[in-house]
Amino acid sequence: MKKFIFMGAIGLFLLGSCNSKSGENHEGHNHKTESHNHEQEDAHGHEGHNHEHEGHEHEGHEHEGHDHGHEGESREGGTDEIILPPAKARAAGVETDVIEPGTFHQVIKTSGQVMAAQGDESVAVATVAGVVSFRGQVIEGMSVGKGTPLVVLSSKNMADGDPVQKARIAYEVSKKEYERMKALVGNKIVSEKEFAQAEQTYENARISYEAVAKNQSANGQIVTSPIGGYVKSLLVKEGDYVNVGQPLVSITQNRKLFLRADVSEKYYPYLNTIGSANFCTPYNSKVYSLKDLSGRMLSYGKASGENGYYIPVTFEFDNKGDIIPGAFVEVFLLSSPMENVISLPHSALTEEQGSFFVYLQLDEEGYKKQLVTLGADNGESVQILSGVKAGDRVVTRGAYQVKLASASNAIPAHSHEH
Repeated sequence: MKKFIFMGAIGLFLLGSCNSKSGENHEGHNHKTESHNHEQEDAHGHEGHNHEHEGHEHEGHEHEGHDHGHEGESREGGTDEIILPPAKARAAGVETDVIEPGTFHQVIKTSGQVMAAQGDESVAVATVAGVVSFRGQVIEGMSVGKGTPLVVLSSKNMADGDPVQKARIAYEVSKKEYERMKALVGNKIVSEKEFAQAEQTYENARISYEAVAKNQSANGQIVTSPIGGYVKSLLVKEGDYVNVGQPLVSITQNRKLFLRADVSEKYYPYLNTIGSANFCTPYNSKVYSLKDLSGRMLSYGKASGENGYYIPVTFEFDNKGDIIPGAFVEVFLLSSPMENVISLPHSALTEEQGSFFVYLQLDEEGYKKQLVTLGADNGESVQILSGVKAGDRVVTRGAYQVKLASASNAIPAHSHEH
């Protein structure tokens, strides 16, 4: 009997121990069917159930967080690609090209000035003293031919008298004296010396009179253009009084021009390697290449100027375009060539907060924005140090249209709803 009671106690102890472990370790176990103390077991079991259930909910929340991480990767990958259908790309003028390494010239960037070449410019000067009045409308930039009337110089009502009339009188008097002595010199009535002096006076008077008489009009002496070309500048105003030989109008033929670049002394060792140059004018965005204008370098200074620290480099080129003599320009001196260099035109670049980007074409309608590092700049194209490689297809024209498309037509990532 005692043995039975002892064994029963052991059984109850083991049963209670089993139920306690089951309540602590078994997730979501229902303790209502157990036969031991309901309050203690229910309280313990229910608390354990809630704890495990909360853990289950937490695992579910972690799963949602995993989905968010996956969504971030897709969205990041998605916004890298820009959709621009081929029809819209063509309408926007978007052009692409495959990058191929080539020759690129080292560049010295500086400033300079376009000047008229020697021999291509002339000045109309006053042939007599008088008051200026322009013959018709004479304005800077107008085209003129050789002999075109520009200015009329009037000497009427002046104290010195009309110089043309004075030259005519001097000529007629000297002519009569010359003819008289010519008849007498044969008879030795006048000496050879006196006759020579009379002849000299006559010839001088004749030359002076003929020079002014051919351009004389009722209003005064007409001054014509010495060459055909364009009026560069007016050196006098209407109503000014001028003396003989004073400059009136500057005329340029504009066929040959000089490009003078002022280079810092630190580049002096590289000047002997310069072969050509590009330049950009302030009145348009066009870049002119001396290679296309039959340009050549004439010389470069062997010392800097007295009033500065710059060395002049001078080029000559044909004026085939609308280049204005006297304009100050931005100059790109092309020096030693560099081989196997990746370069892109300026039209391929976009700038954002000091950084430069290009757009790679991924497929027929997909593009990708790419950060690049720039190197030397020759005015037309820029050396690319990093960001793209040979074989990449890059947007070379219409880059800003692709940039606008990236703001509105980027591929959206998949949405995740809670």
